[in-house]
Amino acid sequence: MNRIDGSTVRDLVARLANVAVIGNADVFCHDALPLCDATAGCVTLMDDRAPVVDVIRCGAAAVVTNQAHADFPATQIVAADIHTVFTAIVRRFRHSLQVEQYAAIDASAQIAPTASIGIGTRIDANVCIGAHVVIGSDCHLMPGTVVMDGTVIGDRCKLYPRVVIYEYSKLDDEIQIHAGSVIGAHGFGYRNVDGKHVLSAQLGYVHIESNVDVGANVTIDRGTYGVTRIGEGTKIDNLVMIAHNCHIGRHNLICSQVGLAGSCRTGDYVVIAGQVGMADHISIGDRAVVGAQAGVMENVPSGQTYLGSPATLQREQMQIFAVQRRLPEMRREVKSLRRELDELKSQGDVETESDPNGSTQRASSGGPAADDENPHCLKFRRSAA
Repeated sequence: MNRIDGSTVRDLVARLANVAVIGNADVFCHDALPLCDATAGCVTLMDDRAPVVDVIRCGAAAVVTNQAHADFPATQIVAADIHTVFTAIVRRFRHSLQVEQYAAIDASAQIAPTASIGIGTRIDANVCIGAHVVIGSDCHLMPGTVVMDGTVIGDRCKLYPRVVIYEYSKLDDEIQIHAGSVIGAHGFGYRNVDGKHVLSAQLGYVHIESNVDVGANVTIDRGTYGVTRIGEGTKIDNLVMIAHNCHIGRHNLICSQVGLAGSCRTGDYVVIAGQVGMADHISIGDRAVVGAQAGVMENVPSGQTYLGSPATLQREQMQIFAVQRRLPEMRREVKSLRRELDELKSQGDVETESDPNGSTQRASSGGPAADDENPHCLKFRRSAA
């Protein structure tokens, strides 16, 4: 990736609104890096968690911050939205690769005569587009992508290398799908017929609504008869599996290695952390959160946080975690109590068997009949004179 040789702070912020420069605006900067990687002469970012001493120690020429600091050795670029400003500065130092662009449609692409390609759409090498496919404007299909028959793709979509879109899938506008993902494969549904597992109907499709990001190596299976739906604005991390007939709500965050069984439903603004597994036909309400590695076996109400496997309410699961952490201590206490109990039982047996003079005593003067009448009395034989 090409870089500019360097720039002054004045040039870096020239086109940025709502930015104030405190210090030398003509100081020269050669790069823009986060604080953990920052070196002398670069621009870095100082958020609320960054110690001032670390910024000083790295020797950065300038720092993006949300508040001015007195007697600060570096030039300060003060902005309310520090991440937007720092992103713009980093982009100044990272140019896109200056390589010869392909033609709008590469000569090696295989496109069915009945397919329709929108204006400004770029088709890279070895892309395969099936019959009756419709692709909107300003899209980019990268090398090795396959789009099967009857698929409809909206405007400004980006499909990274070797993405596979099965037949009759529907993608709305501004969707990006990263390398190796498969959209619309057959669901894992089988019927037992005459002792054999027979694939059930796979006549549905996948519909991904606008502004959805799909990570690398994600699989989203088609519906059995109807739709598997991914709601508007949802973001899906790498290595996620979404099974047939699932309906994912709007603006969900689904982290890596999550697995959703068939016919699961989520509301809007749901967060599902890494390695969560969900049984089939589970529903998760709006704005619910499921913690990492949870096993969800029952419906999750709206606004609740569930943890653990099997997943329960956060408060209940924290109590379970607290008890589990004390299990080694509790085991030691039980062993200690058992030893004390054994000692007490041993002492009681000794006192019952003999008195201090070594002669045996009866608990009552009722004679031998007392032993038979009272089953709790210990039978004993009087020693010979």
